[in-house]
Amino acid sequence: ADVGRLSNEISGKGLDVARKKSSKPMQGKYRFSFGPWNIHEGADPFGPSVRPAVAFEQKLEAYKRLGYDFVQFHDDDAVPNLDDKTPAEIERDALALRRRLDDLGLTAEFVAPRLWEHPNTIDGAFTANDPAARQYAHDRARKALDIAAALGVDLIVLWLAREGTAQREAKDAVRAVDLLVDAVNRMLAHSPAARIAIEPKPNEPMDLAYVPTIGHAVALGYKTVDPARVGVLVESAHAILAGLDPADEMAFGLAYDKLWSVHLNDQNGLKYDQDKSFGSVDLRRAFNIVDVLVRHDYGVNGEVVGLDVKAMRTQPHEIAMKHLSNSKEIFERLVQVSATIDRQEWQSYVDAMDYEGLELFILRALLNT
Repeated sequence: ADVGRLSNEISGKGLDVARKKSSKPMQGKYRFSFGPWNIHEGADPFGPSVRPAVAFEQKLEAYKRLGYDFVQFHDDDAVPNLDDKTPAEIERDALALRRRLDDLGLTAEFVAPRLWEHPNTIDGAFTANDPAARQYAHDRARKALDIAAALGVDLIVLWLAREGTAQREAKDAVRAVDLLVDAVNRMLAHSPAARIAIEPKPNEPMDLAYVPTIGHAVALGYKTVDPARVGVLVESAHAILAGLDPADEMAFGLAYDKLWSVHLNDQNGLKYDQDKSFGSVDLRRAFNIVDVLVRHDYGVNGEVVGLDVKAMRTQPHEIAMKHLSNSKEIFERLVQVSATIDRQEWQSYVDAMDYEGLELFILRALLNT
């Protein structure tokens, strides 16, 4: 009887509310973030740096100039060489950074433990076969949580970069899920106020990754001791690398109220993770990303629009930040398209099942004709 009642509520009132919520685009100002690694020297796996390094302080000073208010941090972006520091030293340095952010009018969006560069993580972090390596990962995650607390931010992004294998027989995938759940549970217990957003990626640096999509990440969260504190971050390029549509991945997270952050960029097919400027490859795909965020009120609960984009390797040092201002501008222009597009005409094509007509309607809106 309870199941039947719940089913009626979902099919009746519940869906009507959902339709009303999604029928009117949110009119508001979005807040933007990027990570200091997005201002970089142009090195790639096949070539060295081509631009001089930019000092961390200079990167922070560029945020407001580029129109950004929030900073994404890896743990060692916030506190360099943290593995060589005591807990007191880590807290001291994190608090000093927080004061500097306050001076610049900036706020940390999240902190992410870097669990893929240390020698202890060559076989994975939380799923490593070596218990000592797993312990290193747990210790590092706790340090990231402590840094986040000192910075006054409750969001932790968990990119499970090396959780997977180059050879499937090397690990038990069922046990790997249990190890990941245990790791998240430990993090939740260490910081009772923290929220953890899992950022999936199907490959690179691992050939065969665990938790490759948003569906996997949401499911993992529900196995933890406190699912309400486990959400997701969708990166456009990562969804494309999985052969999926980023807007649909974001929609899945939104449907579960789990989309707590996004990394917007673009990707030229199923290649390496390119982090191209948002909308630079497929403007229609970018529109659908923006439209699903606008229509479903992303941002009203404090969520930030994050960019994870890299300058082209050919870009000279003097103009190697345009990718950040360009990406923000494209997002804002597409917000206007979403906010002003004729929804009634849109719906008329849907009602008539005239999807060719709908196709041209969307393309005309993007071409402003």
